[in-house]
Amino acid sequence: MVRHVLIPVGARSGLLPAARLERLAGTMTAPFSADAPLDPRLTPARPDLADERLRGRVAADRYVAGTTHRIRVPVAPLRRAPDPAAALDSEALLGEAATVYEVRDGFAFAQLSADGYVGYLPAEALGPVDPAPTHRVSALRTFLYPAADLKRPVVGALSLGARVAVAGREGAYARLADGRFAWAGHLAALDAVEPDVAATALRFLGVPYLWGGRSSLGLDCSGLVQTALAAAGIAAPRDSDQQEAALGEAVPVTADLAGLRRGDLVFWRGHVGMMLDEARLIHANGHHMAVAIEPLAEAEGRIRAGRTGPGTGDGAIRAIRRTIAA
Repeated sequence: MVRHVLIPVGARSGLLPAARLERLAGTMTAPFSADAPLDPRLTPARPDLADERLRGRVAADRYVAGTTHRIRVPVAPLRRAPDPAAALDSEALLGEAATVYEVRDGFAFAQLSADGYVGYLPAEALGPVDPAPTHRVSALRTFLYPAADLKRPVVGALSLGARVAVAGREGAYARLADGRFAWAGHLAALDAVEPDVAATALRFLGVPYLWGGRSSLGLDCSGLVQTALAAAGIAAPRDSDQQEAALGEAVPVTADLAGLRRGDLVFWRGHVGMMLDEARLIHANGHHMAVAIEPLAEAEGRIRAGRTGPGTGDGAIRAIRRTIAA
């Protein structure tokens, strides 16, 4: 999925260099390169306000350093404009960090630390940066409780990849720093990895397609890939064109689509899917309106012929990238 037109600066405009990808538990602190092209999706700048690091690169009425916050709700929408009816560009999960440059009329102009995406978050979704997360949700979904008791009314639900600060243990439950409880078996240390990216993607089978989504309630093609790679400890950018540019090694695109492996990423214009084996693809797509499995040859023929819908790409396969070594 690709959401914005890129700033036309040079032949590689809009590409996210791999060196600038943030690690999973870190924050985005690298300065903007003086000669790198600026992608508006990753550039915290408006005519009236810009990141201090962009002084001299973009014109703005004022420049601010921004302050770091963490998402305090299960899923927070990142919108293209400060309006609840504006397009959903991405989502931030509980415990993820964001740099906030301005809060006005209930919205925060912010940049997500995980992948650098810029947009507007609900101000009420933001909390203090501390305590820092210690664990991530490793189950597809898990519930939060007011006590270490599964019979108590649920007070929240988290998606795979959400981050929590564990303060202690009560029996089979983890006591979180905010006083809520989660089943400890649904959590993993931040540095724990699930190396089979295709297996992680398969856990989302049947989850509804949601443009801009990143949770188990709904996600898009690049959100599925980003989430599966994150579970394996591989930081990935947000959109499919960025992923095509930044991830893995190129695999030749042959007429018979031979030589593919589990975990290979297949890119069309505006779409990406992941191979389960040499013949089958899993992808979140607007044709099925869900995460679905189909033969790559079938998907390739349908997409090439234009027999598809929004969120499913178009044209011929543009690239195949291998992120996992054999």
